[in-house]
Amino acid sequence: MEPSVGSLAGLMVWRASWEAQPGQKAAIQRGILGPRTLRGKDVGGNRGRSRGGDGGLPICRGDKSSVPLARSSRGETDMESSPPTITVHVKFAGRTIPVVVSASAPTAELKLLLQPLTNVLPRGQRLICKGKVLAEAASLSSMQVGDGSKVMLIASEGLHQGDGPITKNSSGTAASAKRTSNVKENHTQKQEIVSKSRAERWKITGVIALSDSSLKAVPEEVWDCGFSVRVLDVCNNSIEAIPQKIAALKSLNKLLVTANDISDEGICWEGLSCVQALIVLSLSQNRLVTLPPSLGSLTFLRELRIANNMLSNLPVEIGLLKQLEILIANNNRITLLPSSIGDCESLIEVNLSSNLLAELPEAFGNLQNLKTLIIRNNGLNSLPSTLFKKCWRLTTLDLHGTGITNDILRQLEGWEEFDERRRQKYQKQLDFRVGSSGVFDEGADDSDRRS
Repeated sequence: MEPSVGSLAGLMVWRASWEAQPGQKAAIQRGILGPRTLRGKDVGGNRGRSRGGDGGLPICRGDKSSVPLARSSRGETDMESSPPTITVHVKFAGRTIPVVVSASAPTAELKLLLQPLTNVLPRGQRLICKGKVLAEAASLSSMQVGDGSKVMLIASEGLHQGDGPITKNSSGTAASAKRTSNVKENHTQKQEIVSKSRAERWKITGVIALSDSSLKAVPEEVWDCGFSVRVLDVCNNSIEAIPQKIAALKSLNKLLVTANDISDEGICWEGLSCVQALIVLSLSQNRLVTLPPSLGSLTFLRELRIANNMLSNLPVEIGLLKQLEILIANNNRITLLPSSIGDCESLIEVNLSSNLLAELPEAFGNLQNLKTLIIRNNGLNSLPSTLFKKCWRLTTLDLHGTGITNDILRQLEGWEEFDERRRQKYQKQLDFRVGSSGVFDEGADDSDRRS
């Protein structure tokens, strides 16, 4: 019976078999054919699939050329021609996802396979293997991704679909099924877990961020963090008191209590004085009327913000703050400054605008590191005589809304040097387009503009 010629492969096998049959035995002996025959029988008479001795296709050799023969079965041909598949282990969200993919597939195809498994859109996926980011169009084999390779998936924020990553992997293991079954139980314990993890996070990072939290008091768990806390931010709440327990935060560097309801009685200055590591203290936008002498015990303080209160003066002990660099005390009711402020030798920036000041103490001339002085909207008619001469780093002066005009400024000793410094600063701002409106500010009002 002649073999079927319904396909090209079948035709090739039939023709080669028909031509080789008469002299098959002799051909084998001469080594022209392999040990297996073209008709599917081996030399010993056992029936089997046609193979060459080296595992390849049978070869029919003529006098002038060798012709490879295709498989007689179409299914076998597809199997041999299809590229090999590999299993890639993708690490994501604390789990490993095995993905079967063609070795010649591009990275984009792997991302499409990962989308339903991770709920991360392809454009939000970043795949890394062996320290290299997999290029979108490159094939996995060209990127040296083989069977068993480990790939890390980094998801871009905001590029998830649905509710984010799913909780079970593609293999459906018992462990993942157990995690899924515990979802409801974990949800019921959410508040307790969040509470515990928050305190633990505070201790690890040293930062307690509770601004805009509708608080009426500092949570008790804050004080339990003790030495671990470096920053306490409770701005924009309705807190009325900083209690004695603040002393427990020995390592506190920044205390930010801006925009609360704290009065003079609400701050335990005795406890606050124990926080010797304090560098930044912000008490702006509260209901403070006075500051106690114990403020001077915070000798490491570099930044003091007390704006928008009802303060009428500053304590003499402020002169003990030798390391103070920034003093922001605008929008109060301060009528007089102690001469001891001249002892704050590290001051760089002072803002006393919108107060009731009639004069500045001569000791202001001792602030040789002063660069910015903002005292607009006060009742001032003069400046300390040595301000321009001794404050040789001063470059920014704002006297708008006072009785001091530009004509008065030009008569002070050291004016020319000060004017040169601020013009150089203005020119730099123009060159780098930073912080300049394009109009040079003389620092005070002109005489013809006084009301």
